[in-house]
Amino acid sequence: MKNIWAPWRVEYILGPKTESCFLCNAPKEADSLLVRKGTYCFAIMNRFPYTTGHIMIAPYRHIPYLTDLDNNESSELMIMLQKLSAAIRTAMNPDGFNVGCNIGSVAGAGVASHIHFHIVPRWNGDTNFMPVLSDVHMISEHLEKTRNKIMEALD
Repeated sequence: MKNIWAPWRVEYILGPKTESCFLCNAPKEADSLLVRKGTYCFAIMNRFPYTTGHIMIAPYRHIPYLTDLDNNESSELMIMLQKLSAAIRTAMNPDGFNVGCNIGSVAGAGVASHIHFHIVPRWNGDTNFMPVLSDVHMISEHLEKTRNKIMEALD
């Protein structure tokens, strides 16, 4: 049997559970893994990523639907998606991306009340038996190291 080392998961497992929205709190927290703060939106590393480099982009306002975004939020969100995709491509050289959002719990949204978009870099062969058989995802690099690479590519 092989062990999977994921020390950052213990924070989630043992940490206090809160009813507050982590996306609303993230821009105010020092250890939130923020990648970029804009005027209307921000980008943050996914603390429990599907693959290395998984980023989420959200408006500061706590709103559930695309139709709730105003023009400024919509524009800045799209610009962040473009810039972060380019930075991830420079920093990590993925073969492709999954980009999108899950709107509503029934669509798979983990935080249905605060809309957010995902940028998930993908590599040929990155899906293997682990997620299929064990519901386990392999993350090959520490989140802060990945964040630093992406932020460097943004500058």
